[in-house]
Amino acid sequence: MSGKHNILSVRRVKRGNQLVFKSQGDLAIYNEFMKGLEEGQEVDEFLESIDSSGTKPQLAKIHACIKELANEIGYTFEEMKKEIKRRSGLAIGDLTSDGYVKSFADCSVQELGGVIETIIEVGENVNINFRGHFPLRS
Repeated sequence: MSGKHNILSVRRVKRGNQLVFKSQGDLAIYNEFMKGLEEGQEVDEFLESIDSSGTKPQLAKIHACIKELANEIGYTFEEMKKEIKRRSGLAIGDLTSDGYVKSFADCSVQELGGVIETIIEVGENVNINFRGHFPLRS
């Protein structure tokens, strides 16, 4: 991983007074993230406790990846978001005028899963690997 496309998504659990990695896989993802950072590189951190739906963390990851794709491809964030929605079947008609575009916030978990697959596919086309950012979790 290069620092340019370095997004971390791991799950930790509170044990005592610390957050520890839920699995060895999450620890491995964290270690890869750290390897991809350049010395002195700043990192934004977003922590959210998980509720049963898990959709808020999904939305945060989706938006972070769309932003990364937009930067890489040369689109604005809004242009990239509309393109991801179009490819995911969440946009109908002309996106510049009368077309319908469904909000990610109104999507089911299954629809967000489709959005994630679209992001992964688009990322692969521009040599960004997003697969590790959306691991399946129990």
